[in-house]
Amino acid sequence: MTYRELAVPGAWEITPRQHGDPRGLFLEAFQGGPFEQSVGHRFTLAQANCSVSAAGALRGIHYADVPPGQAKYVTCTTGAVLDVVVDLRVGSPTFAHWDAVLLDDRGRRAMYLSEGLGHAFVSLADDSTVIYLCSTPYTPEREHGVHPLDEEVAIEWPTVDREGRPLRLTLSDKDTAAPSLAQARSHGLLPDFAAAQAYSRSLAAG
Repeated sequence: MTYRELAVPGAWEITPRQHGDPRGLFLEAFQGGPFEQSVGHRFTLAQANCSVSAAGALRGIHYADVPPGQAKYVTCTTGAVLDVVVDLRVGSPTFAHWDAVLLDDRGRRAMYLSEGLGHAFVSLADDSTVIYLCSTPYTPEREHGVHPLDEEVAIEWPTVDREGRPLRLTLSDKDTAAPSLAQARSHGLLPDFAAAQAYSRSLAAG
């Protein structure tokens, strides 16, 4: 299993080793030791979520108040999604920057997003199944969103699915009504970079 830190600090792409034979394949989807060595602290599992999405379904950009925030370890067990991390931490050198990883049932990669980062993905196939391991439980009053088509963030969403067919993006009512990045910032809704860093250090201290 290899870790690669993305262009947004605090997010990693994780690539497992797949062991195949005529029966199928086996892989280790999560390893506590290598995670702690690469990221700098343990991952505490508080909740596991599963979503199944039609091709074109766009979910996000979602994030939680810090502290405690909600770190996520995300993988796609069936189908394919373009998984996106957005730096929403006010004061960060990479504020409003984003990076993406293809998560699918072929490469079987995962993405880890630390507290304070925004998460979104678009499904590239029908019935794409995404599993999220979360560090804290879902708490509605601490959960927020930024519109995934915000021009300031300017995510380059795919226009075709995994088979090359045209992709029509569909959003939930909640994500459609989400504020722009500028609006969320002006209302004091975005995480603070210094607070997120301090919380990360507290996790490392144990």
